[in-house]
Amino acid sequence: MIIFRYLIREILITMGAIAAVLLLVIMGNQFIGYINDAADGDFPINLVSTLMLYQVPSFLQLILPMAFFLGYLMAYGQLYLNYEMIVMQACGFSPMKLLSYALWPGMITALIVAACSLWLTPEGLHNNAVSMNTQSSRLDFSVITPGRFQDIGHHKTVYVSKMTDHGTQIHDIYVLDTLPGNTSSVIRAESGSQFDNSRQGNRYLRLSNGFEYKVTPGQGDAEVSSFDHYYRIIQRNTTVNSDTGPEQMSTGTLLAEGGNQAIGEIQYRVSLILMVPILALLGISLSRLNPRQGRFAKLLPALLLYIVYVSLIIAAKDTVQSGKLPSMIGVWPVHIIFLSLGLWLAYRTYGTRGKR
Repeated sequence: MIIFRYLIREILITMGAIAAVLLLVIMGNQFIGYINDAADGDFPINLVSTLMLYQVPSFLQLILPMAFFLGYLMAYGQLYLNYEMIVMQACGFSPMKLLSYALWPGMITALIVAACSLWLTPEGLHNNAVSMNTQSSRLDFSVITPGRFQDIGHHKTVYVSKMTDHGTQIHDIYVLDTLPGNTSSVIRAESGSQFDNSRQGNRYLRLSNGFEYKVTPGQGDAEVSSFDHYYRIIQRNTTVNSDTGPEQMSTGTLLAEGGNQAIGEIQYRVSLILMVPILALLGISLSRLNPRQGRFAKLLPALLLYIVYVSLIIAAKDTVQSGKLPSMIGVWPVHIIFLSLGLWLAYRTYGTRGKR
């Protein structure tokens, strides 16, 4: 029992450290991308934290199996380097018994990956898509940066000199719009605000004290009109485009829908769970080290093996979804190959000693 607790603790601590570092690196890179998009006016800055939160499960479902695999190799490899594994095997601890100990943290990892791949990831991706579609369908002052020309969609470009009253009032405004008939409209106003029509559900931009210039390319004249107040609809009460791909659909919806797209996505989600015990089997052989090799001797081969494993699963999923591979075959040959590899490595490394 003491050895069991010791091994479980070593695997979980190493796995947690690896997962935390990888998650920090990936989320940092994603965060920089979202910040750049927010700076370009694609969505308000206060939406970044929500988008990041929804992305976490999609990162974890790929990070955790790799973190478990590497943590397992490092924890058991350390036992070989310190000659502890030799002592335990002399006391009757066979490699297969030690593998059964590693399956406990593997089971925890598989449960978390299952929750992410089957439920949290599609829910998060769907919420992200809805948030982005909602934001792209409207003009909100929260995405406007004073002193910059910004594309706000629907062939509109806006420039605002400054904003006051916590972003509710804008001043010195230019709005460029493309009208039917290849006519361009340029509006210049001293101030503006936005308001919602609660009855119609539309949002309007109200500009004050300005001019509108309508120009058609190729013509030497322009139509100029002045106004005290100018109202323009900037968001209609329309349903946000909620078309989703298979990766954004719930597992229940995919099971009910069927088809190559749905089946490929389901097999991919299940594959992320099946990877964990197969990686544990591979690790029982790869963790065996010669004390002169060093603790990190097999980390690079293990990492490459994991990358190949995941890449083949993704390639098989895409092939199933494109209809080039029968869904009955699907991604399962990939798991059979790596399961067979794990069994062969275990037999080659330990031979009949693993049966005791």
